[in-house]
Amino acid sequence: MPDKPGTMAELCSALGRDGVNISAVSVPEPIGRGRVKLRVMVPADDLAKARDALKRTKLRFSEEEVLDVELDNRPGAFGELAGKLARAKINIRYAYATTSAFARARVIMAVPDVNKALAVLQK
Repeated sequence: MPDKPGTMAELCSALGRDGVNISAVSVPEPIGRGRVKLRVMVPADDLAKARDALKRTKLRFSEEEVLDVELDNRPGAFGELAGKLARAKINIRYAYATTSAFARARVIMAVPDVNKALAVLQK
């Protein structure tokens, strides 16, 4: 996305007009042009709505499957999760997270094989 005032408003407003709920967002500091990572709700109709909305903005986009994991909001919780993946030789390509006052944390992670990672984490 271009690094200029209004671009994020255009993107989020387009999704909102189509009823697409953004459940997570990451915007690393861009230089000139940047990438925005959005996590939209899982139902297929939301994905189709998101694609249509993004096409209308004429902003380039791509899709990838990610893990969305809820953890206890306590020291070491993310380390334990990352350790499980590491022992299974699963690399975390990137992650972003947030916590809340309700003692829960949410972590969004990109890994090479989401199904394998889910199987490891469900053990």
